[in-house]
Amino acid sequence: MGTMEIATGENEKAKLNKYALACAIVASLINTIFGYDTGVISGANIFIKEDLKLKDTQIEVLAGTLNLCALVGSALSGRTSDMIGRRYTIVVASVIFMVGAVLMGFSPNFAILMTGRCIAGVGVGFSLMIAPVYSTEISSSSHRGALSSLPELCISIGILLGYISNFAFSKLPLKLGWRMMLGIAAIPSIGLALGILWLPESPRWLAMQGRLKDAKEVLLLVSDSKEEAESRFSDIKVAAGIDEKCNEDVVTPAKTASGAGVWKELLIRPTPTVRRIILAAWGIHFFQHLTGIEAVVLYSPRIFKKAGVMDKQKLLLATIGVGVTKAIFILVATFNLDKFGRRRLMLTSVLGVTTALTVLGFSLTMVHFSTRQLYWALCLSIISTYKYVAFFSIGLSTVTWVYTAEIFPLRLRAQGASIGVAINRAMNAAISMSFISIYEALTIGGAFFMFAGFGALAALFFYFFMPETKGKALEEIEMLFTPGGSKARHGTTEEEL
Repeated sequence: MGTMEIATGENEKAKLNKYALACAIVASLINTIFGYDTGVISGANIFIKEDLKLKDTQIEVLAGTLNLCALVGSALSGRTSDMIGRRYTIVVASVIFMVGAVLMGFSPNFAILMTGRCIAGVGVGFSLMIAPVYSTEISSSSHRGALSSLPELCISIGILLGYISNFAFSKLPLKLGWRMMLGIAAIPSIGLALGILWLPESPRWLAMQGRLKDAKEVLLLVSDSKEEAESRFSDIKVAAGIDEKCNEDVVTPAKTASGAGVWKELLIRPTPTVRRIILAAWGIHFFQHLTGIEAVVLYSPRIFKKAGVMDKQKLLLATIGVGVTKAIFILVATFNLDKFGRRRLMLTSVLGVTTALTVLGFSLTMVHFSTRQLYWALCLSIISTYKYVAFFSIGLSTVTWVYTAEIFPLRLRAQGASIGVAINRAMNAAISMSFISIYEALTIGGAFFMFAGFGALAALFFYFFMPETKGKALEEIEMLFTPGGSKARHGTTEEEL
């Protein structure tokens, strides 16, 4: 298989290409809008419930609808991005978000609000797949972790902006406040839809279309040297089924990017290598939400209220702390993914999350069964919530999307990642739409003990089924999952030990 991406000397750090960074940042901004929609509903639902006279079950449905409808978007996103390209798929997601935000902002009743939330959910399905895939495909192996984690960083920034919006607009009249919280997301959606047209298309998608000249031109822009661009171009041609020595501008590749036949290779007759990739990629998405992140992000005001914080403004301020913690530690992960690797951060994350959930479950249980306010349990609940968010952010939050976008072979990447998004959103919807019912049945402390148990199971899964991909070229990663193809399959490399 051609020459892999040019490596720098053992002790020399490869430079980050500024153009590639700019492209990844702009593409990732679509996830800021999704993060905003996720964060803003946690506070907005307090005012929506009061204004529209809703029941708890309706609030559960409202919170979970975004993710349930994302299943539709994720089902369409893979094939769409294979057909029209990664760049125009981001435009489609932006337009869908804009329509959903406008409907939510002007909704006169619960039915219209739900319609807008559903439409925004479809946009979520598109954005969660396409932003990491685009960032992954324009990145060099030495900085792929950092650039591919930018979409998750943008989600956390969006969530924080949503929490701040809750606090800022909560002072407006009831009927106006929550509508402003939800509707203002339409403004950045319009700007992003226009701005994304200035980005280049993914060179890997261009190669799958047989547009070799265009692919090479993009690689020259996102690589640090002509030699690196040539090396990456050679590997991409091999992955696309094109002769490595081919110098034509336009060819007909053996493997096209239309998506034809991909479902069969993924779901009906996968090879042993693809089966291992599927288990790792889709398993990560399955376990991510079993650790309860949606319960914390969407219902943090309720958690703090159960712990003893009663004032609305204080509840929203405590929730802002969740958003700040999430943003800070995702930023930490972004700078360290290519240093410490995916596997090490993920295992550290899930062990920390499990510990924090256990402490949170204990403190909330003590509050539940106490006849008086326990100040120490209130403080412990807030600290363990922040600790949970911090540990979740350094691994489960960031590595999930980076890992899924990079381990699938080029021909299967978009649709394989889209199924991962569908699983992710299904689990997300299941937790967000059932959390109130779960904690009413088990007590809120019992619910977090349950999530801690799932965290322990997740740690076992990641330990046995997640090989390290740090520093590997995209076209090389497939070998990690090939039986006998890598000594690092069930562990880290000697360098990482």
